[in-house]
Amino acid sequence: MHERAHQLLEKFLRHLGVERRLSPLTLRHYRRDLTQCMAYCDSAGVTNWDSLTTAEVRGWVAAMHRRGLSGKSIQRALSALRSCYRYLLREQAVTHHPVNGVTAPKSARRLPKTLTADQATRLVMLAGHDPLMVRDRALLELLYSSGLRLSEVVNLNLAELDLTGGLVRVTGKGRKVREVPVGAKARAALGAWLAARHRFAGVGEVAVFVARSGKRLGGRAVQYRLKLWAARQGMEVPVHPHMLRHSFASHLLESSGDLRAVQEMLGHANISTTQIYTHLDFQHLAKVYDQAHPRAHKKTTP
Repeated sequence: MHERAHQLLEKFLRHLGVERRLSPLTLRHYRRDLTQCMAYCDSAGVTNWDSLTTAEVRGWVAAMHRRGLSGKSIQRALSALRSCYRYLLREQAVTHHPVNGVTAPKSARRLPKTLTADQATRLVMLAGHDPLMVRDRALLELLYSSGLRLSEVVNLNLAELDLTGGLVRVTGKGRKVREVPVGAKARAALGAWLAARHRFAGVGEVAVFVARSGKRLGGRAVQYRLKLWAARQGMEVPVHPHMLRHSFASHLLESSGDLRAVQEMLGHANISTTQIYTHLDFQHLAKVYDQAHPRAHKKTTP
């Protein structure tokens, strides 16, 4: 593509960062997807955004599908291109929107893996008074108690944690702020950590969770510590931070049946995202039915 097309892409990415205030990670995803689209355009002889046709967008989708990308990944790439064209139309840099009507191929919907309530309880019950163990126990309890995303827990600041009121205020996707309850066990674990936090925290550090260096604990470190404790606690499955979020949502929905409340606590913009947990709940109910109902299986012939 010509230099003008690259300039328009950079202008669009600045718009996402400054006006829409998207996270750096989301911006990297947009840049990657749109850069790959431009590479396809180069191979197809497309020189600028206004000359890209709907047929060529479909060709790009087909090329991604041939490379083995999932329907979800292709849909994300199309969404990035769709947003780019809405911006370009607004700026009068193009005269048409070639992405309208183009859809990604459907792929099988994978249900998120969750822990059982017993597994989750066993995982977070770390015994000991070592400051790192106290910190990690508070971290795991908060992840499971409030269903926070990894980015939300590592970016959490002291001012956003209200142990007296039993609430945590987090900034989620799209910079949306929400308040989520913190359970009694998590409040107790957090209280113990805050009493020991001064041993690590550097001067002026506002992060709730800090590393030995005194600085904010990073996402990779959280993933490593969770994997370490899962192994030490004898967990039968690989555990990652998002699995605790999935477990929080599934267990809460199973107990309450209140889909809207779970949506609000998870910070989902669309309830269809939350509805995947109803499938998990149904799986649990079906298993109970199969085990308990007298008509669920055939009796053996005497």
